[in-house]
Amino acid sequence: MIEEKERKSLTVAPFQCVWSKDLKFREAGRGCVAFDAYAHNDVTVVFRENVGSQNYHYKRDNNPHYTVILGSHRNRRLKIEVDGKSVVDVEGTGLCCSFAFQSYWISIYDGLISVGKGRYPFQNLVFQWLDSNPNCSVQYVGFSSWDKHVGYRNVNVLPLPHNHLLLWKQVDSAEYDRKEDLEEELENGQTGYEEWGLKNFLESWKLSDVVFIVGNGNIERPVPAHKVILQACGNFPLSSSNEDVIQMHDVTYVVLHAFLQYIYTGQTQILESQLGSLGSLALQYEVMPLAKQCKETMERSMLNKKLLGVGKNVELSCPNSRPHYCVTFPLGLPINVQRLNELHSSGEYSDVNIYIEGHGLVARLHKIILSLWSVPFMKMFTNGMSETSSSEIHLSEVPPEAFKIMLKYMYIGELSLADTTYSGTLLLQLLLLADQFGVTPLYQECCKILLECLSEGWSSPNGRRSYNKKFSIMHKFNGRRTRPIWQVN
Repeated sequence: MIEEKERKSLTVAPFQCVWSKDLKFREAGRGCVAFDAYAHNDVTVVFRENVGSQNYHYKRDNNPHYTVILGSHRNRRLKIEVDGKSVVDVEGTGLCCSFAFQSYWISIYDGLISVGKGRYPFQNLVFQWLDSNPNCSVQYVGFSSWDKHVGYRNVNVLPLPHNHLLLWKQVDSAEYDRKEDLEEELENGQTGYEEWGLKNFLESWKLSDVVFIVGNGNIERPVPAHKVILQACGNFPLSSSNEDVIQMHDVTYVVLHAFLQYIYTGQTQILESQLGSLGSLALQYEVMPLAKQCKETMERSMLNKKLLGVGKNVELSCPNSRPHYCVTFPLGLPINVQRLNELHSSGEYSDVNIYIEGHGLVARLHKIILSLWSVPFMKMFTNGMSETSSSEIHLSEVPPEAFKIMLKYMYIGELSLADTTYSGTLLLQLLLLADQFGVTPLYQECCKILLECLSEGWSSPNGRRSYNKKFSIMHKFNGRRTRPIWQVN
């Protein structure tokens, strides 16, 4: 249960600061404070390792600390100071209100300072700044003022949400995203399955659980990604329990974009002069198909005695990529299918547990993999339903054996008949599940197998008996596709 430290209203006199031992982050360097404030200007919040003294003021503090000032310069600026030195000074008109209390929240996560307005923390982000040399010791929260009294009330110190990367996601939330249109078209049957794939999650905050930070200082740029995809392609320094931030100060965004584009689409292009940087990045994280291609391309250029051109683009494609053909995940990508299957079996980096009524926990999975294949799962995880933030999904009236076969298909991209004895009943269950969850390629594969069985006759695995049941197929058009309705006579 989230613990909240509520405080009655208090008024801070000019050039004063109020501290309390209860106003403390649960974890040093990580937490959020939400509060209401009434002021003409300079709503000031200080974060430091220890409680300040009775006569403390942030302008006289020689110890490490962060200071966030809302409505500085007569309510015209937003400022952030580190150890008394201004690092952020941006326009912020009307941040304070002198005739009514306004609600604010400020969060800190390992130097990522986020400032928002409103009664609900982690929503309505106003500004965000990342300290390249973070102070991870700050823990106590103090409320201060400048040249006028400031009133504070309803002060609450909160832990950060389970997925703190939600704070990064709000930065890009206003950008137009073609993916939303594709989702709607796919659900309504207006576009083919091949239009929805891993490429639509490239640098998308949806379902992301790791972020790269490129650049340095005030021009740092966050780039989201997905652990299970990265680790199925190479070897990245990732943890299994927490969201990760990978700092890449010496890598440009252009190179990182080309790197991730190759992983997520199987193809990329980059200036010939940047091949070396891309190859080094691929080698560092052991994305060997890309590293090999970069090396071979550079060697060919040297053999042809061509200087690396400044403006010439080089196109690189995964060896098994087929850009003009429809292929399903994970085909056409630099993904090690065996490694991906191991991640499926072990549940490493999983972010959702699937329970089936009467059978308990059946699988620890990855939301992005399920979303690549299934529109119902994708909508469940991304449209604000309870499952969006939950790590558990409970299903009922789902045959567990057929469900597990469908899950394995989602990870390896093919239906292996060698692992399981497929009875007519199991295949029918699998077909119905594929239809229910919108896994179109699996649905088509099941139809193909069942039709072959009908034409050749169905025999039991040990050959001692045959199925005498006849299957009648009635095709019914439902507006999206023709679905066979199987009946057992």
